[in-house]
Amino acid sequence: MGSERRELMKALGARLRRLRAEAGLTGAALAERAGVGQPTVSKVENGRMIPSADVLDRLSDALGLDGSTAREVRDLLLAVMAVPETGKGSGEAPDGVTLDEAVRSARLVRSFQCVVLPAMLQSAEYARHIFDSAPHTTPEMVGRAVAARVERQSLLYEPGRESVFVLTEGVLRTWPGSPALMLAQLDRLMAVESLSTVRLGVIPWRRPVPVMPRHGFTLCDSRAVVVETFRGEQVVDDSAEVAAYEETFSRFAEAAVFGPEVRELLLQVMAEFRDLETPTTR
Repeated sequence: MGSERRELMKALGARLRRLRAEAGLTGAALAERAGVGQPTVSKVENGRMIPSADVLDRLSDALGLDGSTAREVRDLLLAVMAVPETGKGSGEAPDGVTLDEAVRSARLVRSFQCVVLPAMLQSAEYARHIFDSAPHTTPEMVGRAVAARVERQSLLYEPGRESVFVLTEGVLRTWPGSPALMLAQLDRLMAVESLSTVRLGVIPWRRPVPVMPRHGFTLCDSRAVVVETFRGEQVVDDSAEVAAYEETFSRFAEAAVFGPEVRELLLQVMAEFRDLETPTTR
């Protein structure tokens, strides 16, 4: 089994173990509630067994997970299944992997986006559409890239890390796939926004932007910035350039709404996507 798949299995197991601890259940109690064997729970939590979709649903129901968290663990399972067992494939990973790797080593991540959701906030299906749109990709390359992206999102839950995301409202309304995909994606944003390690801000359309945004970028601590363009990603570590991006990020953050105001905005956009999903008949 490839190392990438093992790491994803460990990430899924660790997330389920944290959720069980938060629910105040022992492994034996969870197994009894879910109607599975206690060794199954132990193997899944320790990354030694890939649960079937049915077993994962049983565990989710037994833990009383809300819809957003249940989708999160299901996305992790999809990420595991997307990686070939050998962990090998042909070709290079599509654009997006450089950013994921840079973020992994940072304790403070600040990301501004004006078109596409930040990588760390993307659901598996949203990320799949992003990677599918890249030129010269194969299904195997896309699967590996999506799997790696979902796995690295576990960093959002690590104590000692801080992530600040600032988006324009246009990001929430630029959607791939279907309204249903975006409803699930926005539901995930609602869940992530509540984390103590995350701050999510949106610049509403009713407010002017302080600087005309030209592209998205992500600051990794104060040592590097990953600049995202149509031609790919560029990691810049020149101190003057990084400082300029830090100042620009601060200006975008000052124009954004956070907390209750951003949750209200997310709920408003979700309602509009529901209208798109079920168009009225004339």
